[in-house]
Amino acid sequence: MPVNVQTNTLTGTSKPSAPHPVPVATPSLDHLTGEAERLFEKLAELSRDKTGVSRPSYGRTESIAFDMIEEFARTEGLKTCRDAAANLIIELGEDTENNGYVLTGSHLDSVPQGGNYDGSAGVIAGLLCLVEMKRAGIKPAIPVKVIALRGEESAWFGACYLGSKALLGKLDETEQELTQRDDGRTLREHMAECGAEIERISAGEKLIDTGRIKAFLELHIEQGPVMVARNLSVAAVTGIRGNIRHRRIKCIGEAGHSGAVPRWLRHDAVFAVSELITRIDDHWTTILQHGGDLVATCGILSTNPQNHAMSRIPGEVTFSFEARSQYEHTLAAIEALLHSECATITYERKVKFEFDKPVKTPPAVMDENLIERINNACMDEGLPVEAIPSGAGHDASLFANAGVPTGMIFVRNRNGSHNPEEEMDMEDFIRGTSVLYRTIMEFE
Repeated sequence: MPVNVQTNTLTGTSKPSAPHPVPVATPSLDHLTGEAERLFEKLAELSRDKTGVSRPSYGRTESIAFDMIEEFARTEGLKTCRDAAANLIIELGEDTENNGYVLTGSHLDSVPQGGNYDGSAGVIAGLLCLVEMKRAGIKPAIPVKVIALRGEESAWFGACYLGSKALLGKLDETEQELTQRDDGRTLREHMAECGAEIERISAGEKLIDTGRIKAFLELHIEQGPVMVARNLSVAAVTGIRGNIRHRRIKCIGEAGHSGAVPRWLRHDAVFAVSELITRIDDHWTTILQHGGDLVATCGILSTNPQNHAMSRIPGEVTFSFEARSQYEHTLAAIEALLHSECATITYERKVKFEFDKPVKTPPAVMDENLIERINNACMDEGLPVEAIPSGAGHDASLFANAGVPTGMIFVRNRNGSHNPEEEMDMEDFIRGTSVLYRTIMEFE
C-alpha cells in the first residue's frame, strides 16, 4: 500500500504518514495569526495583575474579557448571546433551534496572577474557526457554536467548572453558598450579578439540551511538560483525571509555651499535619509502585496569623487537600486513607481534625471516534501523532460525563501553567486551531 505524504498547511513541509480517509479540504489558517495575537494581547491588557493576569470566576475582569470577545465576534458579523448560566455563545447566525450542532470552546477565567493562555486559547481558537467560515462564506454541514464558559478555575470559590455545572444542572446548593476568596460574597451573588438565572440553577434545572450536541470539542494548552519533552506541538487527549478536593481541613490541638511543654504532653497541630502529609506521601508512593495513577497536593497550609509566634506551640492549622486520578477507585482509596490516618494521628498526638464537605469530580474518557478524527487532522497538518492523557481537569470532563461525545486538543505550552510564565508559540496555536477546524469540518 502506498504511503501518503501529508503537507503542513502552515509551513509547507511534508512528511510521510499512515494512510487514512481522504480529509475534508480546508484552507490554511496562518492568515489568522495577526487576529490571534491581537486578541491575546488585548485580553492580557484588560486583566493584567502585577505579575500575570487575574480574571476571577464570575467576577468583574472575567466579565470584561467576555465583553471584549463578544464585541470582536459581532464586528465579524457573528451572532452572540448569553445563556442562562451567563456563559457566552457565539455562532454564524443560522437557525440552530431545532437542529443538532457541534459545540466548541473553553473558559476565560484564570487563577490569581496566572497565565494568559489557560482557557482563553480554546475560546479564541473556536472564535477564529467561525471567523474563517464567515469570511470565506462557508456553511458547515452541521452548525457550529462556540461557548466561553464561566468559572472553570477552583481558585476563587474552592469549586471548579461552575459555568459548566450550572449549565448541566449539577451546581448544588452547597457550592452556590461558597464565598469568594477576596470579597467574601457568595457564588450565588456573583452569578446573579453576571446575569445568571439563579433560581433555575438552584432548582437543578438542566439549562441545555445535551441530546442536540453532536460533539463537544475543547482546545487547551497542555499544563504539564509532556508535549515539550516529546516535541509535540498538537495532540489529542485520551482522558481527564477526576479529583477530590477539600478546600479547608482544620487540625485543632492545644497552644502552649514552646519551652515549657515536653513532647509527651504536647498537642501540636503543626507536627500532626506534617505527619499526616508524610503518611499520605508514603501511600502515594505505594500506589504508583503498583501501577496506579495519582497526584496529591496540599496547596494551602497555615497557622492562625492572629496569634502564631516562634515561641508558641500552634494550637490550630488549616490546610487544603486535593487528589487526582484517572480511576474512581483510586480516588475513593486515597480519601479513605486520608480519614484513616487522621484518626490514627488524632489518637497518637491528641489533636482532632474537622473536615469540610469534599467537592468531587469524576474522571472522564474522551470519545474514541473524536480522538481518531483529531489524530487524522494532525496528520493532515503534517504533525506527528500521539494521544496523551490530561493530568489537569477541564470543562470537557463535565460534557463527557453528561453523555456528550467529547474530544480535546492540546497545544504545546512551556513553563507549566497557573503561573505568568505560560509560553505558547503562536505557530503552535495556529496549528492547533487548524486541527480544530479540520475536525469540525469533518462532521456531516
